[in-house]
Amino acid sequence: MEAKIGEFFDKVTSFFSGGDQIPWSDSDVVVGCEREVAEAEKGSSDELKNECRTRLSWALVHSRRPEDVQRGIAMLEASLSGTGSTPELMREKLYLLAVGYFRSGDYPRSRQLAERCLEIQPDWRQAMNLKKAVEDRITKDGAIGIGIAATAAALVAGGLAAALSRRR
Repeated sequence: MEAKIGEFFDKVTSFFSGGDQIPWSDSDVVVGCEREVAEAEKGSSDELKNECRTRLSWALVHSRRPEDVQRGIAMLEASLSGTGSTPELMREKLYLLAVGYFRSGDYPRSRQLAERCLEIQPDWRQAMNLKKAVEDRITKDGAIGIGIAATAAALVAGGLAAALSRRR
């Protein structure tokens, strides 16, 4: 019985904490990647510059700081509108962009980008996991919204009932 209760509380905690499996990066990782990009800009090959920028984009969209996430989204959108990429690089950038939108709370856009990744590579587990996390978050937010609306309706109904009972 205790195991069932513990499992129930784990599920509730996961539900309200948004227990997704997407990793986070900290500010040290972002700073290290920024340093790496700055060094690469000093005459390295275009390929190395692009790799460093991609790592920085990864660190930014996985950051806990909203301004880092927005910077990562902007970098990725700029790189997607630039020159053509291989399907693998395009898929990676789309995935990182989807993570950025997920972290910033734009779940429909994140799901759309995850689906585009799956069009490029249908069996890509990361994109499948992200799409599931997005769908779970959309469901959770909807359930919370319904709960809030139901609570508000109950409060209004209770207030009306109390007001009517006082009149009698």
